[in-house]
Amino acid sequence: MQYQWYPGHMMKAKRMMQENIKLVDLIIELLDARVPLSSRNPDIDELGRNKARLILLNKSDLADENANEAWVTYFKDMDYTVVKVNSRDGGGIKQIQGAIAKACQEKIERDRKRGILNRPVRAMVVGIPNVGKSTFINTLAGKACAKTGNKPGVTKGKQWIRLNKNVELLDTPGILWPKFEDEKVGMHLAMIGSMNDEILDTQELSCALIERIRALQPELIAKRYTIDENGTGYEVLMKIAKARGCLRKGEELDIDKASQILLDDYRSGRIGKITLEIP
Repeated sequence: MQYQWYPGHMMKAKRMMQENIKLVDLIIELLDARVPLSSRNPDIDELGRNKARLILLNKSDLADENANEAWVTYFKDMDYTVVKVNSRDGGGIKQIQGAIAKACQEKIERDRKRGILNRPVRAMVVGIPNVGKSTFINTLAGKACAKTGNKPGVTKGKQWIRLNKNVELLDTPGILWPKFEDEKVGMHLAMIGSMNDEILDTQELSCALIERIRALQPELIAKRYTIDENGTGYEVLMKIAKARGCLRKGEELDIDKASQILLDDYRSGRIGKITLEIP
C-alpha cells in the first residue's frame, strides 16, 4: 500500500515556515506520542537551526507511559526540552511556561547582559497535519489572550498572540508534511488516523495494526474483543467481525466494518495505551 501526501503542499509549507521562522526565538514542535519519529519532519531541524527548541509529546494519554518516559529521555539526550502533554484535556499545559523559560534560558540571559529586560519570547508552533496544533494553541492561549497586532518588520497580516507578559505566539502555525522515505512512516500515520481512511485499504492496514499490537502487547486484542487472537491478522479480523456482529446481507461477515471498529478502538485508546514506535 502506498502512503503519501502532496509534495506541492509540502514545498509551499516549507517556504512559509522559512519566512516565519526568522521572526521567532523558539520553535515548539508537536509530535504524536504514539509515533514520535513518524510524526516529525526532519526539515524542522534544518529550518530551526540556532533557535531554541521545545518538543511536546502530544496525546501522551493514548500512549504507553513507559514508552513516553523513554522518548522523553531520547529527546533530552538530543538537547531538546521535552514535555508530555494532552492538549484536549489540558494535561501538561501548566508545565509549558516553565519549559519555555528553560528552552530559552540562553536567549533570556543574552538579553539580560545587553540590558534588554522583559522582552517576551516569541514562539511558533509547528508540526505535521492532525497532530493537534490548533487544540494545543487554543488550550494554551485560552480566552483571555489578546492579539497584539503587527510588529515592525513583520509581514502584513501576521498576528501575534500575547499569552502573557513573557510569551508571544505567532498565530500562523507551521505545517510540514512528513517525508515518506520509509513506508513504515506512512503506515504509522495511517494507523493513528492522520490520513483519510477513504483513500486507504483499511483491511490491509488493520491486519498490519493487529500484527504490531500483538508484537508489543499480545494480550490486548483478546481482552478487548473476547476472542482467541491466534492466526493471521485477517483471521483475527474475522473473529472480531463475528464477536461484534458485523454482518452483511446473507449473514456474510463484514470485514470492512470490523477493520473500522479496530482502527477506531486503537485511535481512541479503547484497546489500550499503545505506542507503535519505541526508541
